[in-house]
Amino acid sequence: MKKRNPNIMLLAICSLFIVLSSCLGVSADIAFNQNGSGTVAVEYRISRAFDALGKLDGNDRWNTIPVGRADFVRTMDRLPGMKLKSFSSKEDKKDLFINVKMEFENLNALMPFIDANGLRSSFSGDAHSGRIFMALNEAKTKNNTALEKFIAEISESYSLKLTMSFPNEGRIKITNNKGLTLDEVPGSIIISSGKKVSCSLPLNSVLSAADGINVEFLW
Repeated sequence: MKKRNPNIMLLAICSLFIVLSSCLGVSADIAFNQNGSGTVAVEYRISRAFDALGKLDGNDRWNTIPVGRADFVRTMDRLPGMKLKSFSSKEDKKDLFINVKMEFENLNALMPFIDANGLRSSFSGDAHSGRIFMALNEAKTKNNTALEKFIAEISESYSLKLTMSFPNEGRIKITNNKGLTLDEVPGSIIISSGKKVSCSLPLNSVLSAADGINVEFLW
């Protein structure tokens, strides 16, 4: 079996969306200042049922997402301009909870954490006027029907929440891959404008979006 390079693997999975595809709940709270520096706090929940599925199908998903402080320390070492501030974890009979808080020097330093490969997100502008685009799910593809049903059942109570606080006013848009604004996503809660905007989307709605689903922050 080919041995994995843990640092490269950790860089690759330090995308909220790789994490999203490997677990069942993500909450990310990003706040930045007038000079572009700021903080990002992330909580993700890993379902024990989903982890068991990974081990049964031979993927061993625990090895593809950081679950310990040492994982994040190594990751921060590979991300210039970012610093780990705190880490904690806890678990219950259903989930493992990971809570991490980090600092970033500027928005360009933040982007490799959001999307290590730069393929599903982009940033343009600066701290005074800009846009961050995130592709949460590019499009629904054909999958194993039984697997889809299993994922739908265990993801029913989980969600993806993204929050951004701006130095001034900002807004958030939810779109699909056709560029159309999605005014309503069933079960979602969206605060679309203000100094702090957010969207809370049911995980199953994100994973099953036939035309993809994207989030845009604008300020």
